[in-house]
Amino acid sequence: MASEAVPVLEMKGISKGFPGVQSLSSVDFRLIPGEVHSLMGQNGAGKSTLVKVLTGVHAPDDGRILLDGREIRPASPLDAQKLGISAVFQEVNLCPNLSVAENIFLGREGSSAFALRWREMRRNAAAVLSDLNVHIDVAAPLSAYSLAVQQIVAIARSLTAKARILILDEPTSSLAEDEVRTLFSVVRRLKAQGMAILFISHFLDQVFEISDRITVLRNGQLVGEYLAAELSRVQLVTRMVGREVAEDGPTRAARAPAASPAGAGATFLRTRGLGKKGSVRDIDLEVRLGEGLGIAGLLGAGKTETVRLLFGIDAADQGSIEIDGEEARIGSPLDAIARGLGFCPEDRKTEGILGDLSLRENIVIALQAKRGIFRNLSRERQDEIARLYIERLGIVAADAEVPISKLSGGNQQKGLLARWLATDPRMLILDEPTRGIDVAAKGEIMGQVAELCDRGMAVVLVSSEMAEALRYSDRLVVLRDRRKVAELAASEAGEQAVYQIVAGGQA
Repeated sequence: MASEAVPVLEMKGISKGFPGVQSLSSVDFRLIPGEVHSLMGQNGAGKSTLVKVLTGVHAPDDGRILLDGREIRPASPLDAQKLGISAVFQEVNLCPNLSVAENIFLGREGSSAFALRWREMRRNAAAVLSDLNVHIDVAAPLSAYSLAVQQIVAIARSLTAKARILILDEPTSSLAEDEVRTLFSVVRRLKAQGMAILFISHFLDQVFEISDRITVLRNGQLVGEYLAAELSRVQLVTRMVGREVAEDGPTRAARAPAASPAGAGATFLRTRGLGKKGSVRDIDLEVRLGEGLGIAGLLGAGKTETVRLLFGIDAADQGSIEIDGEEARIGSPLDAIARGLGFCPEDRKTEGILGDLSLRENIVIALQAKRGIFRNLSRERQDEIARLYIERLGIVAADAEVPISKLSGGNQQKGLLARWLATDPRMLILDEPTRGIDVAAKGEIMGQVAELCDRGMAVVLVSSEMAEALRYSDRLVVLRDRRKVAELAASEAGEQAVYQIVAGGQA
């Protein structure tokens, strides 16, 4: 895209690979003073790698970085900061036990021959924050303030380091609306002062609100750079997804058996206004026995956050959950298991499997937790349960005693599914159940999920693959910017219609 503006920073032909993965391939990117430039793309698009190359975490395999036309090679984040490139992340990397002033000038405190000049440091800290129209007690500990204020303190620290380029990586993910407004007021002030700002977020509303320019990456490659005012939401989503949206695939509704099991269609779980500050809000769901409820949306829309509230991993601070028509208090996963829920998490390696334990132990652990410490499963019963589900789900393993970490991704996922089936759940939550597994294993696992629905189990399916969410759901709930924005019958919805809603259109 042609522009008369002179970039302060240019990244030309940046490539970066890791064993088995090419994260970036000849990517061009630039930042212009006095602009907010958003970097967009789905998970795995290469956004984080590009930022890490820019901030000196990774050295590029190929390409050049130019600052004011002069080639630079930042070798570390500290090196990048000395060049005037600072980053503020979702998780603020400051010291909450120290004062605001100390955090702003940490490592750069003014000192006399014998002591720190505390009064001068506080005065300077207050002046920097005042320039951002933020007026707080700089002598108070950082922990006394909200996450939004802490992020602004991190920005103020960047300003004292003479930053010319500010990177904001998912800064609003845990902020409430009023906190986002506070942060954006600071961003606009810095933009007016001529700073170049790189903004990364999965919230489309925020991206279009704050951005002058948008660059889209997909699968490690540059899709294009666009003026935000000339790009529609649907066009942005289409470029991020990277393909013509497929025709409707066969849905669960089309393949449902003629004879429904007893109780099918009855509401098992219902939420009203469910939410958690800084996470999701106003989530109304109805999960029915014998049905699949899909939850769809872009990365960052709140899908995982919603199901973590359902299973008690995170505690809701608003709204209610009903099970079988009665209010249910789910304060922990143990409460959820006792109520007949099971949960296969998105990140199976760190939150799902227990890698050092055997396949048998991984399968029986949830059932043992449900029974309690005084009703131990005998070894004979454990072996029996493991054999049953290894055979039923077609888990490929030398035997039940092999460490589950030694199995393929698909067989690990089947082991997790076996864990929850052993508890005889009435509702199963599957968060990205086919991520990172081969096509054959995907078909086997999702075919088994469809059979569970046919037998009367309620299934909540979170999937970033829209075709998959539509194919294995009876109804689809669409989230955008951490809220429910639509619910529709999967049999009547196509990918194009759902992406239209995701992008901000009407149902």
